Amino acid sequence: MSGSGKSLIGLWLYRTGEQWALKDSVSKKQLPAECSSSSQESHNSVIFSLKNQVGGLARALQVFQDLGINVLHIESRRSGRRESEYEILVDVECDNRRMEQLMTLLRREVAAINLATFEQGSDLPPPPTPLSATASFDFDDIPWFPRKISDLDRAQNVLMYGTELDADHPGFKDPVYRKRRETFANIAHSYKYGQSIPRVQYTEEEIKTWGTVFRELHKLYILHACTEYLENWPELVKYCGYREDNIPQLQDLNTFLKRKTGFQLRPVAGYLSPRDFLSGLAFRVFHCTQYIRHSSDPYYTPEPDCCHELLGHMPLLANPSFAQFSQELGLTSLGAADDDIEKLATLYFFTVEFGLCKQDDTLKVYGAGLLSSVAELKHALAAEDKIKRFDPEVTCHEECIITSYQNHYYYTDSFEEATEKMREFASTIKRPFGVRYNPYTQSVEVLSNAKKIAALVSELRGDLCIVSNALKKIHEQDETVDVEGIANMLHCDLHIDTEKEKD
Repeated sequence: MSGSGKSLIGLWLYRTGEQWALKDSVSKKQLPAECSSSSQESHNSVIFSLKNQVGGLARALQVFQDLGINVLHIESRRSGRRESEYEILVDVECDNRRMEQLMTLLRREVAAINLATFEQGSDLPPPPTPLSATASFDFDDIPWFPRKISDLDRAQNVLMYGTELDADHPGFKDPVYRKRRETFANIAHSYKYGQSIPRVQYTEEEIKTWGTVFRELHKLYILHACTEYLENWPELVKYCGYREDNIPQLQDLNTFLKRKTGFQLRPVAGYLSPRDFLSGLAFRVFHCTQYIRHSSDPYYTPEPDCCHELLGHMPLLANPSFAQFSQELGLTSLGAADDDIEKLATLYFFTVEFGLCKQDDTLKVYGAGLLSSVAELKHALAAEDKIKRFDPEVTCHEECIITSYQNHYYYTDSFEEATEKMREFASTIKRPFGVRYNPYTQSVEVLSNAKKIAALVSELRGDLCIVSNALKKIHEQDETVDVEGIANMLHCDLHIDTEKEKD
């Protein structure tokens, strides 16, 4: 299940007649023997309502399965509000953190109620506004996506790591490191939009690990990083404390990026689902880890860490062209089908993470995965037979490899070329509407009918008038300015081949 909650149309506590309550929802004698000794903290309950239709409950319970939550008891009864609905009580065994994740996923389309917190005095959540209520066609089959930047609080589905480490993770057997990871995970899970990102007091060992990686990679940047990456480095040193003996704080970088390109940072506990990560980019929000790789192997990490994020991603997020490319990739993902999300995630992987570009007839690196790996950076530039020109239709089928070198690497001549190719690919995404980010309201506008598009065109006319007047004034002072060429750029972008559509 994508987390869209397609069949979940409302989630309310039934307040008439016999009320459900946590203490009455399931008794000790009803529990399996192995569950009877579980602590009260691990016992939670949730109520939601469903349409009386085939598959509705199965799709709802898929959320519990995806999070690995043990269901102890399920009870249903006909809704007192609508005859076509049933209210479902589910008793579960999970800790408070995972219960919060469950509520987050359910509240994407429903007003979920955690009975434990409700009985402690929490207010009923307001009903969500489904997409179908704001569009001219049926959104039932469209996966949920955030409409406001604050909705990203509900798009935090961590798939890997966080506090759970695989047995082959370098820090798996280190209890101190694992405890430290819990601290970082708690920061990420507690964070809400609009808050300042908590500052971290890094340990001496963590700073030493950072310094080892920083020192070796910086030698390679001078030789192999693209111009756009290097041009922002002095400002990162000046304003964000980039140096060998200091790990920069996300809040300082957040302030810096907002001033440069409008991007913001948000702490994350581990690997987010591709859909949730890409949706953040649509709002110019980059999910960023604060933890660092294990000190036993400073040149290897099976997951993103602060070395990867701060050294690989931050310098380019301060570049306007790269920021635009990243946001357009995110906007294309909103409401896309699962198979299209997989393709877009692959394209992100081979551009933003492992991309190359040509500058002065020399291959340079802009991919953060390469810029944060000493060994693979050297390997990628030396493996000429593995380097191909970026073509989204081809690249989207490439295998993404996490634990070893890639089979192929892809290059373009510029970020603008990559952006144009991605725009062409975006037009092939089967989505019955367009989206546009409004930077003034920090929200996504769904362009689902001609009326909405006409309103947007009217708004854009003001900007076009400003551009037109500026061109006239510049041309009066310098007749060599290619006014016609600039006008043609706009004309080409607006051309719609309606005859081709009819065929």
